[in-house]
Amino acid sequence: MKKAEIGIIGGSGLYAMPGLTNVREERVETPFGEPSDAFVLGELEGRQVAFLARHGRGHRLLPSELNFRANIFGMKLLGVERILSVSAVGSLKEEHKPTDFLMPDQFIDRTFARVSTFFGDGIVAHVGFGDPVCATVASAFEKACASVGVVGKNGGTYVCMEGPQFSTRAESNLYRSWGADVIGMTNLQEAKLAREAEICYATMAMVTDYDCWREGHDDVTIDQIVAVLHQNADNAAKVVRAAVAAMPAQRTCACVDALKYAVLTDPKAIPVETRQRLALLLDKYL
Repeated sequence: MKKAEIGIIGGSGLYAMPGLTNVREERVETPFGEPSDAFVLGELEGRQVAFLARHGRGHRLLPSELNFRANIFGMKLLGVERILSVSAVGSLKEEHKPTDFLMPDQFIDRTFARVSTFFGDGIVAHVGFGDPVCATVASAFEKACASVGVVGKNGGTYVCMEGPQFSTRAESNLYRSWGADVIGMTNLQEAKLAREAEICYATMAMVTDYDCWREGHDDVTIDQIVAVLHQNADNAAKVVRAAVAAMPAQRTCACVDALKYAVLTDPKAIPVETRQRLALLLDKYL
């Protein structure tokens, strides 16, 4: 039974979703293990939503410890068709100031210790990822930012680093030389897995600081970041609520059938156990 149509993944600072009604929690079992926390189900602006605290309530999980597959598969199990992701980032450009929001439309992968696909174990699939976020969801974020009066820029490049340490100055300047806009530690794997799961996905990156590249300023300290996190979280909750209210009812984007031509393995050659594990993703095609 479909329990939610819109998923919300809350990042650093956003550990709950204000405004939810008819709230209940549900722990979801997936073939890939346990998600970060229980899903909080409820109604927001007349839509059925599922909220997940990315790092767990109390912020218990490092970026590299996140079970991205369980988080996204859990959303799929609940019936989620669109995911609104919220995450804290550092700015790599002067123009992106702390408390600004940005909806990246491109990613650069600098991670090395994470699983980023549901496939393998006898099945090969390659989804298109040239446009890694859903334009419909990103546009809803942009309009919501305008409606609540916060700076929300649509478009830009997000560098996804492994962490948990912040960048060295050399790394920060390297990413700036590439023209990247913001840097964070979580969103790329979510975007890849959401595409494989045929879930629309976009992230709203909340700028907390200028990373460490900016001349004439002290290196980033965690207390400075936390102060901005709290302000960003208040604004993010308002934006997410407005974005949910403005989301079109029907999906007309390419995310809907991203797997249609992606599987290269002969169906007869797929191991039974792998086929069963991925039935939720594959039944419509195999």
